[in-house]
Amino acid sequence: MARSTPGAPPPSPASVLEDLAQQALQTAKTARRHSKSLRGDNHYGNKLAELRADATSAYRQLVARSAGDSSALAELIEAVFSPDTPRARRLEAGRELAVALRTTWEETPAGAPSGDLFPLAILVQANRGYLVTVGRQMNGSFTAGWFDACAVMMRKLLEISLIEAFEAKNIAAKIKDPNGDYFQLTDLITAALAETAWTLSRNAKKYLPQLRDVGHQSAHGRYYHARIEDIERIRPECRIVIEEFLHHAGLL
Repeated sequence: MARSTPGAPPPSPASVLEDLAQQALQTAKTARRHSKSLRGDNHYGNKLAELRADATSAYRQLVARSAGDSSALAELIEAVFSPDTPRARRLEAGRELAVALRTTWEETPAGAPSGDLFPLAILVQANRGYLVTVGRQMNGSFTAGWFDACAVMMRKLLEISLIEAFEAKNIAAKIKDPNGDYFQLTDLITAALAETAWTLSRNAKKYLPQLRDVGHQSAHGRYYHARIEDIERIRPECRIVIEEFLHHAGLL
């Protein structure tokens, strides 16, 4: 298992899990070379069982830090640590797991903003995979310090939430142009504020216009580059408005 050096922070669950996976691959390879069963009561079978227990613990620590969909990660771990996995599949799963741990589940860089910009648990509860995907990209861009990308994804999440609410009320035609395409955010907000199918809170009425230009300058401003303070300033407003419209959409 990965160990930290004296005075250094403990290894992250992601790095621990990757190290355990490499040990599992090596254990399976050595057992095959010695014609030993990974299901048998022998050194290799017992070693794999121990690695699997440690991997389960590391997996739980890892997913506890995020509300994202962890089912794909769990499937890869099962393939790597199961005694019944065929050789080729175990190797393939080990490679896929390493990539996932270094990308989708990578740790927050040192010195980057801490904490999610938007609680993914809310988007998971909405049970719409595309909402979680956008939320992950928005949060990931925020923690990586890519604030223009974060602003654009925030705008996209807001647009989707408004559209979901109109569709849930069967009034989507009100936010489509003659070609059947959905309005851009500015017109979506205007329509949302005027809509009588729901009663907006005072905060939503106040914050919706403030969010109108979210991502617009980041996407189209030639000389504009968003900074952390630009995102932090609208962080509460984003949370309040998006959550409220997901409620109107019947997703929460």
